Amino acid sequence: MAPIYSFPILFLFCSTLISPTLSTTRKLNALVQEQPLVLKYHNGALLKGNVTVNLIWAPQPSTSSWWKTTENYKGGSSNLVVRHQVLLENYSLGKALKKVHLLALSKKVTNTLPTSINVVLTAKDVAVDGFCMNRCGTHGSALPGRGLASRGTYIWVGNSETQCPGYCAWPFHQPIYGPQTPPLVAPNGDVGVDGMIINLATLLANTVTNPFNNGYFQGPPTAPIEAATACTGVFGSGSYPGYPGRVLVDKVSGASYNAHGINGRKYLVPAMWDPQTSGCKTTV
Repeated sequence: MAPIYSFPILFLFCSTLISPTLSTTRKLNALVQEQPLVLKYHNGALLKGNVTVNLIWAPQPSTSSWWKTTENYKGGSSNLVVRHQVLLENYSLGKALKKVHLLALSKKVTNTLPTSINVVLTAKDVAVDGFCMNRCGTHGSALPGRGLASRGTYIWVGNSETQCPGYCAWPFHQPIYGPQTPPLVAPNGDVGVDGMIINLATLLANTVTNPFNNGYFQGPPTAPIEAATACTGVFGSGSYPGYPGRVLVDKVSGASYNAHGINGRKYLVPAMWDPQTSGCKTTV
């Protein structure tokens, strides 16, 4: 039986046109052949099996069908179950946090399972070292070098609404650099939170497939390209830099999404690298 991973959550707070240049484009494409992207397995433990979120899944495409891609990684399925939630409203460690503070916050939930993922979510008025400069969140192991039974993993994601929505909440905000395409409408009406959902989904996929920095990744362990970061900016078919791809649009609100959740919720989740195809897999 696959193990169950629990993750306590802590809150601080067209049609195609044929153009005269088509033949030229084909010739250029023939000259540049894209190499397949391969994330090398580094023989380490992955978080597989039951990860503890009792969910009732909605119509397709759903967040469940998106998550099923993790089954294609070594070891089988990784089933998420939400176990504990803790709300910290007193800013006990202040509003300017470093990695040591994130580790301390991730330990606020005790008596967790060996395969637990402690998720720390910081509010929009909390600054975190490196936030908005080179990261929108991170994941790691609290006790590197120990056995799986004594190691825990953690995730941190920040709310970028007032600090850097163009960096951490794209495509729901105008990007701070690159092609200035119009932003999409956030499916839950909150640019900061909908951006957090993208980053949390990214880091959950990265954590279960590379929990201790010796699972699936490409590049150096200090700056790995992982399951979802291998597909950064890809949300639907036909995507390219500055364009998230073809996604679904709500007929009433005009919001963009690519996955259904429970209670009528809609989400935009990132593409994930699929070991079976060595490519980025989208839900739509």
